Amino acid sequence: MIHIFKQKNDQGKTLLLLHGTGGDERDLLPLADLIDPAANILSVRGQVIENGSNRFFRRLAEGVFDMEDLVFRTKRLKEFVDWAADHYHFNRNQVIAIGYSNGANIAGSILCHYPDALSEAILFHPMVPIRKDMPDLSNVRVLIVAGRNDPICPPEQAQELYEILSSADADVSIHWQPGGHRITMEEVIEAKAWYEKK
Repeated sequence: MIHIFKQKNDQGKTLLLLHGTGGDERDLLPLADLIDPAANILSVRGQVIENGSNRFFRRLAEGVFDMEDLVFRTKRLKEFVDWAADHYHFNRNQVIAIGYSNGANIAGSILCHYPDALSEAILFHPMVPIRKDMPDLSNVRVLIVAGRNDPICPPEQAQELYEILSSADADVSIHWQPGGHRITMEEVIEAKAWYEKK
């Protein structure tokens, strides 16, 4: 997979950055530096091209995911992170996903399928990636950041995802802001405060 890796420490945290539709592996680098400048960075480019835009998995229509492709791409991404931990020698048990929109959705899918793959996740403007029997997520912290007027990732989806993760015993929080789909500085400040709170 096309990616950027920045080594900051040997056994500390690694931020797995997952961009939104149309983005690339450079998009969330400034965000990572704001949230934890001491963490390693593993930033990945989605392998699916839709109308010239990078994505992490296919969709059948706006808001309608290709579920077979989602499961396949989720497995591929999880296996890539496993490979990267071995290749770059970072702590596999300290991987925190930071995903935006499409990237948040595949991070959510990782949580749904591989409960030990992430120690934490910050999901900016996610939807429910998949509805399935959930694994035990009692060892995972998750922050959902959602907009009450988001036309792309409706607030009902964010609320449902919160309830799904809560039912799996994840330590999940949800932060609502009044705006739309883009990441705001207020959201970044909230995410940083959540990240630093243990």
